Amino acid sequence: MFFSTMKTSFLLLFAAIILSSCSNYQKVLSSDDTGKKYALADSLYKQGKYKKALKLFEQIVPVYRGKPQGERLMFLYSNTFYNLEDYYLAGYQFERFETSYPQSDSVEVAAYRSAKSYYELSPRYSLDQEDTYTALEKLQNYINKYPESEKRLEANELVAELQGKIEKKDIEIAHQNLKIAEYIGDYRPAIESYDNFIADFPGSEYRKDAFFGRLQAAYELALLSIPSLKEERLITAKDYYNKFLKYYSDTDLRAEADIIAQDITERLGETEPKS
Repeated sequence: MFFSTMKTSFLLLFAAIILSSCSNYQKVLSSDDTGKKYALADSLYKQGKYKKALKLFEQIVPVYRGKPQGERLMFLYSNTFYNLEDYYLAGYQFERFETSYPQSDSVEVAAYRSAKSYYELSPRYSLDQEDTYTALEKLQNYINKYPESEKRLEANELVAELQGKIEKKDIEIAHQNLKIAEYIGDYRPAIESYDNFIADFPGSEYRKDAFFGRLQAAYELALLSIPSLKEERLITAKDYYNKFLKYYSDTDLRAEADIIAQDITERLGETEPKS
């Protein structure tokens, strides 16, 4: 009975403290005292209570703009969005901080977290990659601006990850064009896609697939061509085979490429003019 009474008393005391705390928060939130709002927002931020802190920051950031406290307050405000994983607003607010306080000791941190926010917004490779391109631009700008930063290695790793995502997206588009060509009977869009990929991503892990895909597409295009175009297109396909062989003679795709090349050679022999 004694312990039950103690437990009840403790719970009532705890509830009273919580209610008092909530009441104080609402009182400060609705007051006109910016000093109290600043102090409470700072305290809540340090406790990790970012949602509550954010409501106060939103009220006082405009008031302190241009004042000595404004720099720190704007950084905390930006970082609150970051901690809440609201990366659109975090990226935007950190950019504003960079512009407003270019000489701040925190400007490099703000620049990195702004770029990192855009990285967090990058979707999986199969979706539209507009945010990925934005993230790449922001990260590269950061690397160029702070070449000695301790975050440079991490930033480069993020760039490589995003670059790989774009490469995967583009090679998949090229492969899709190759599949679609089987139905529409036109392999030229696939050839163009593979050509663009080879030009745009010279160091890609998917470059081998692009060289082989281009060979396949050119070969199929030649087979579907009218007699007056067939020889020219077979020669083009043979040239693509030679380029594939130049870089990827020891790969798992060599056997398939050789089969295509052998058929091209035989067909060219059939179409070559007799002496």
